[in-house]
Amino acid sequence: MTTYAVEVTEPADADLRGIFQYIAFTLLSPENAAGQLDRLESRIKGLSTMPKRFSQYGKEPWHSRGLRMMPVDNYCVLYVPDDEHSVVTVIRVMYGGEDIDEQLAKYTEL
Repeated sequence: MTTYAVEVTEPADADLRGIFQYIAFTLLSPENAAGQLDRLESRIKGLSTMPKRFSQYGKEPWHSRGLRMMPVDNYCVLYVPDDEHSVVTVIRVMYGGEDIDEQLAKYTEL
């Protein structure tokens, strides 16, 4: 079984920080914020094995670029596995209620 390196882009890292800050400081629940961040980070690290086990994003141009979505609680981790280089690139981490198409339209690096 191939092991992939997992890379988190700057926008995805900012998403993770924002999730923590929102839960810790807006909802005033630092313990829940830490737990949510731990679950997200653990699942992201888990993409190092079998990253294609989650479904591809159905809309273009993202589908043909190999974008996949992994649900984690109420969040979606958006990532692209690269079999040739054995790398998984996490591009965004979003609340599941967000307009994913709108957020992806802002992302141009993929």
